[in-house]
Amino acid sequence: MRIQLLPSSFDETGKVSQHQRLTCFVVNDTVAIDAGSLAFSCSPKQREQVRDVIISHTHLDHLAGLPIFIDDLFAGLTEPLRVHVTRKMADSLEKYVFNWDIYPRFSELKNDHGTVMEYRYFEPGEKFAAGGLEITAILVNHNNPSAGFIISDGSNSIGITGDTAETEDIWEAFSKCEDLRAIFVECAFPNEKDKLALASHHLTPNRLAEELNKFKKNRCEVYAGNIKAMYREKVVEQLGELAIANLKIVEVGKIYEF
Repeated sequence: MRIQLLPSSFDETGKVSQHQRLTCFVVNDTVAIDAGSLAFSCSPKQREQVRDVIISHTHLDHLAGLPIFIDDLFAGLTEPLRVHVTRKMADSLEKYVFNWDIYPRFSELKNDHGTVMEYRYFEPGEKFAAGGLEITAILVNHNNPSAGFIISDGSNSIGITGDTAETEDIWEAFSKCEDLRAIFVECAFPNEKDKLALASHHLTPNRLAEELNKFKKNRCEVYAGNIKAMYREKVVEQLGELAIANLKIVEVGKIYEF
């Protein structure tokens, strides 16, 4: 199984920057977990093959690229783009994004081949299929109802917390997953911004360290990301000071294989 955190910013030379402002993971070039930078940074192969987009929650940094991605594909789609969401997320998307004022309501539109977008509903605790993968959605603790995920190809699994503060269910699920190879966790703010992290339901390095005490698979790789761009250097420094052997910083744009 392959997973890539798509770039969302570039430096002055045009090279991929490690500063992350939008969130989108692509798995096996066919399934997107969130869509923040999907339209802007996916490869031609990913643009051709991604037909399942799974949304963790409806904050803008996780879905900004979704309308543009559908727009780019509109005429050539031979099957609907499947947007996997809870019903509450779908309601928010229809009310605030696909509302004809901000962007067309693609769920009502067709091209020469038929419907171009459809919602597929999930609820936390459920398993569902997407792009040949089995996805388990797990409720996490964010100020917009949010899910993390366990993604399995039948041989290996990876976990993604999505945006979250202190939580319980996802660590229990990660710990019980026998073929879990890696988890991708959030760490948005430095320790000095603890009050802001608490108010916005995010983690700091110190808070992440406490959360990892709940995780019972010490040999599993842990990749920290979703670091607010303006605090990246400080957060990376503080994560390093934790000296947790299997904790690494996710490299934006790198393809990880498990």
